[in-house]
Amino acid sequence: MADRTPNFEIALTNVHLDLGAGRRGTDMGPSALHVAGLLPALQRLGHRVVDIASLGTPSMEAVGQSADDARFLDPIADVVRALADRVEAGVLRGHFPLVLGGDHSVAIGTVSGLARAMRTRGERLGVVWVDAHTDMNTPTTSPTGNIHGMPLACLLGEGPASLTTALCGESPALRPEDVAILGVRDVDATESEIVRRLGVRVFTMSELDARGTATCLEEAIARVTEHTSGVHLSFDLDGVDPQHAPGVGTPVPGGLSLRESHLICEWVAQRTRLCGMELVELNPTRDIRNQTAELGRWLIESALGRRILR
Repeated sequence: MADRTPNFEIALTNVHLDLGAGRRGTDMGPSALHVAGLLPALQRLGHRVVDIASLGTPSMEAVGQSADDARFLDPIADVVRALADRVEAGVLRGHFPLVLGGDHSVAIGTVSGLARAMRTRGERLGVVWVDAHTDMNTPTTSPTGNIHGMPLACLLGEGPASLTTALCGESPALRPEDVAILGVRDVDATESEIVRRLGVRVFTMSELDARGTATCLEEAIARVTEHTSGVHLSFDLDGVDPQHAPGVGTPVPGGLSLRESHLICEWVAQRTRLCGMELVELNPTRDIRNQTAELGRWLIESALGRRILR
């Protein structure tokens, strides 16, 4: 167990993207996090933000029509490819990638770039994925065609070539045994078969309630660290209960409490070698006085070393 989170040189990427979602507005998520004071918070923790960039796509109106089974595939593929290249280059320079979304399709780029950088050192990447959904649909199973419901499937090698082999070659970015999902409570019937077949460990809210969040989190961390050299935290704010995080595109009642959300971030920071983080699905158009953005900033602080007693 790590005694404290190291001070990072952070490469921060704002990804202004909502084409993967079913509701507009997540493209404004990074701006809301900055309004909530993210940069000063990182500096107070002793981190240094050495590089800031913004990526995005044309607006939905400018893109026009899209295929129904994988909506806006081409512009999403372009932005996640650029993100993967940026993350890979930054990691190889020793920077910690912090990615602000944007809908959860941004994870395809973040994780692909991290995985590629780690492969150059002969290392594997583990992922803690916090989400109300398993995000393991494909174009053939998705009831909506929204790509934000497909990123984990793509990272495991199931999905369009432009989001799988074009980014990571024939070997997927992740192995199922290196992934744990926490907070799940909404899985499409057509998606369940993929989840079972690939064997990713899913901790539903029902299991967290029955067995205790701390017990499940210990098991999740043990799983994602067993064969890996570092862990990425992909935190979808819809994993948190909507009473605490109203500003998300796909709210699902019965989610993680504030205490459970911070516990996840703090333990990942303390008990793994954290090598990357993204916070996604913040939708300011549905928020209340920037409440969800402030929660998001607080969760990032927890994952990057904020403690009650320092």
